[in-house]
Amino acid sequence: MPLPERFMGEADPEVPFGELVANPALRRAPSFQLLGLKPLDLNADALNLAIRAIHPSLARTRVEFLGVKLEGVSAEESESIIGLAGWGNHVVKIVGFNHRIPQNVFDTCVLPAYYSEELKEQAKLHKSHVLITYAGYETDPLEQYVALTIVASALAKFDGIVLLNDAARCSIPVAALLAQEPGVDSLDMFRSLPIPMLFGGFSKIEIEDIPGVWIRTFGNILLQLPDLAFHAEGHEQGQETFDLIDTMLAYMRETGKRLAAGDTMHIENDIYMRVRSRTPEEWYLDSDGEMLVVEKTSP
Repeated sequence: MPLPERFMGEADPEVPFGELVANPALRRAPSFQLLGLKPLDLNADALNLAIRAIHPSLARTRVEFLGVKLEGVSAEESESIIGLAGWGNHVVKIVGFNHRIPQNVFDTCVLPAYYSEELKEQAKLHKSHVLITYAGYETDPLEQYVALTIVASALAKFDGIVLLNDAARCSIPVAALLAQEPGVDSLDMFRSLPIPMLFGGFSKIEIEDIPGVWIRTFGNILLQLPDLAFHAEGHEQGQETFDLIDTMLAYMRETGKRLAAGDTMHIENDIYMRVRSRTPEEWYLDSDGEMLVVEKTSP
């Protein structure tokens, strides 16, 4: 079956095994967007080797690319690619564009991100971007994200600069994925990434006439987790709140227990939290999934 058909989820009944086929039953899947400093220069064999080099369990990874042309743009920008990468029960769609990412996506994910302004200025000059979307058969949402991170970290070696998660409204430098210490298992590192760092966003919001700053997540619905929000006294509580939210999300993820409005939680030492639903007046805490507001309480 040709790549375009398999990219859209059509399988050849004569070849039930051995071909990469996107999962046609997957309705809502996580995705990343990778910004490239140069025009597209991707090769399926080179990317395949880069993925396999990440971990021994990826030794049977396959990558396929097909060049396509876009209409209504310049000759240089029309050169694009579609492709599939996969191993085991994972399939990842890859779509490369020889033009900038939509400005609203860049502004939402990059401008408020927590890394240097110098890197953001470099990212503004990107010449291409790649859309990386999960399209496999794994049902665990964290493992879906890990598969995306594997492909993204391999693609990042080809002039990538910043990795975005549009659904989570966040981004990180690709160096955060590529700077691995000797002896560290890459897959373990990807699985242990703090959820608010990349898989579920972490944003600060200042509301007129409301003292302090609201700190909240975005996109946790794709992890089958609620979004969380906390009203901090100021920006200086950012790291403390990040750690708090990460601890609560990790607890739900690892135990399978879902917090609900009215629940309380002992974090550490003398820190006790309770959760509630957002009120209709808290429009700035709107979420695609469930939103829980975290508040400190007494023992």
